[in-house]
Amino acid sequence: MARHKTISDETLLDLLLETIMETGPAGLTFSRAAKAGGLAPATLVQRYGDREALVEAILLRAWDRLDEETERADAEEAETGQGAIDLLLRLMPPEQAERDTTDGLLLLREDIRNPKLRARGAAWGHRLAEALGRRLSADPQEGRRLGWQMASLWQGAYTWWAFTREEPADGAIRRVLEEWIG
Repeated sequence: MARHKTISDETLLDLLLETIMETGPAGLTFSRAAKAGGLAPATLVQRYGDREALVEAILLRAWDRLDEETERADAEEAETGQGAIDLLLRLMPPEQAERDTTDGLLLLREDIRNPKLRARGAAWGHRLAEALGRRLSADPQEGRRLGWQMASLWQGAYTWWAFTREEPADGAIRRVLEEWIG
């Protein structure tokens, strides 16, 4: 007789995302994941097979969440340059800036190394650049170019903020993006 799941995959993966942010992908073990999720290690092995598949599932779930938030922000923010800035700032809540720039780099390495995760990142980048581009130009080709530029500037500003920390992240990044838009 089949056993019923006491915790859904989505809920479990959301919990484990917090754990992997603390440990990094290399530090996640079935024992640590089981403790965080309230399940037996054997249950996790049954669901995911091996540690690499578990890490991949957690990070794919993180991409799902980012896709959902990006879609919501795209639907709700104004179709203007300021709307493009607001869209990007919604994707980096100020209360998570510190954690995302330090612990998040451990996840970025895994996202780039793993072909499936890298493909998800590339697909998200294309959708993001398109959403930004619509807000920056009526011409699709120019919009695509400007969308990629703005996304690159956003990520660069975020990275440099992580080093300098001369002002709060959201203010520093907003200022850079507003200066770029002119």
